[in-house]
Amino acid sequence: MTLREQQSRFVRMVADLILFAYASGYELTFGDAWAKTGHIQGSFHYKRLAIDLNLFKDGKWLKSTQDHAALGEYWESIGGSWGGHWNDGNHYSLGEGRKRGYKETFGHPAGDINDKG
Repeated sequence: MTLREQQSRFVRMVADLILFAYASGYELTFGDAWAKTGHIQGSFHYKRLAIDLNLFKDGKWLKSTQDHAALGEYWESIGGSWGGHWNDGNHYSLGEGRKRGYKETFGHPAGDINDKG
C-alpha cells in the first residue's frame, strides 16, 4: 500500500473515530494532525498517519490517558495503534504497531475503570 493510500485509509478511520466519540457523548478538537517538527524522529505525524485529539465531556477537558480509553479501544478495534500504551492517550495512529490491549496495559477493561481484574 502506498503512503497516499495509507493516508486515505487513516483519514477514513479518523472520521469513524470522530463519529464514535460524538455518539458516545464526547466532543473533540484537534491537537497535532500533521507536523514538520516538534516530534521524535520518524514520528507518524510527519507522514500524516497520526493525530492527537483533545477530548471533552460536559465542557470539561479530559487530559489523562485513561480518559481516552474507550476511544483507544475503539481505535484499535478498527485497526489503529493507540498511544495509550506508551502514556500518550490522545495519540491515534496507523501503522505504529499495536502494543497490548487496554486491559493488558491497565489491568481492567476500558468501560469499567473500577474493575481491577
